[in-house]
Amino acid sequence: MPQRLISVAVSVLLLAACSGKPAVEDGEDRADRAREAARPATSIDAVAVPEAFATPMTPDDNIDSVASWTGADGNVLLLATAKATHRLVVYDGGTGAFLRHVGGRGAGAGQFDRPNGIAVVDDFAFVVERDNRRVQVLRLPGMETVAEFGTDVLQLPYGLWVGKLDGGYEVYVTDAYMAGVDAAGDDILPPLQELGRRVQRFALSPRGDGFAVRHVGGFGDTSADGALRVVESLWGDPANNRLLIAEEDETYANEFKVYDLAGAFSGRTIGAEFLQAQAEGIVLKTCADGGGWWITTEQGKGSTAFHLFARDTLEHAGAVAGPTVANTDGIWLHYAPTAQFPDGVLYAVHDDQGAVAIDWREIASALDLPACTR
Repeated sequence: MPQRLISVAVSVLLLAACSGKPAVEDGEDRADRAREAARPATSIDAVAVPEAFATPMTPDDNIDSVASWTGADGNVLLLATAKATHRLVVYDGGTGAFLRHVGGRGAGAGQFDRPNGIAVVDDFAFVVERDNRRVQVLRLPGMETVAEFGTDVLQLPYGLWVGKLDGGYEVYVTDAYMAGVDAAGDDILPPLQELGRRVQRFALSPRGDGFAVRHVGGFGDTSADGALRVVESLWGDPANNRLLIAEEDETYANEFKVYDLAGAFSGRTIGAEFLQAQAEGIVLKTCADGGGWWITTEQGKGSTAFHLFARDTLEHAGAVAGPTVANTDGIWLHYAPTAQFPDGVLYAVHDDQGAVAIDWREIASALDLPACTR
């Protein structure tokens, strides 16, 4: 590949040819490829950890995010969103083997249009669909649709975090709406004063076989320091009234904004001194004593680094990297012990084509972390 890429168009074609990714892409994909071509390797000497497995790599899918679920038989399913083929891909969470596809393109129940973020809570999978402008809730393991919401509020949704609330759930959805496109076809970022709805909140209460859904409201700081310019990944910590949100506008910063669960900016950001590549996926490892670690993603083109920050103080606790995993979007931490992973496992998307698994014991050992029981 040439050392210098002459134009965005040339870089897209070269990357598609060299990586096996499809050459037919939408505007968001083209912009992503251009950023990836210029993105540096990770910014810190991360400690190497082994990967337990990698799923089959399927470039046509454009995999974005992952989440896992444990069945009554103890087997783990790993679910991934496939943006380009408008479906979910299901893998064996213990081996990475491909199991099946779910859905196809459409706006009906069990169909998807550009699925992006995914989260699993209890026996439900919550899937954000960018181009249907909704969140669809599926009951596991049968994948029956039991609720859908957001079309009256969301404009360009990407990621979500789901917490438990009063016998139901609270759902925070990032909305990366833009102010049109310029003459070159690039998105125009809204001015700060119009970024007050970057995250939308919903409350779900059980009703019959599904849920009653209430829109709680939207939020987003409009100051220069607290504004959420380009958003996707976020995660909450109710015990500490904290919400971590990744800032993905690389022209501004690579960092994570710290909000509270009511939507107020705390005045604090983390990660900027460690990250040079884009801030991406976020999960929280919690311990019975109230401690734990935020696991965050630095989306390096050639190698992904996973930075850990102390749950309480937000101090940097170190970083790890696998031998192959790179260009990671979504991550997911499977807490429940399994035969393969007695202390849990971190799943991470690899280069838009699949996912890898990293045993939590390897992460804890590499960073000399104290024991953590649930």
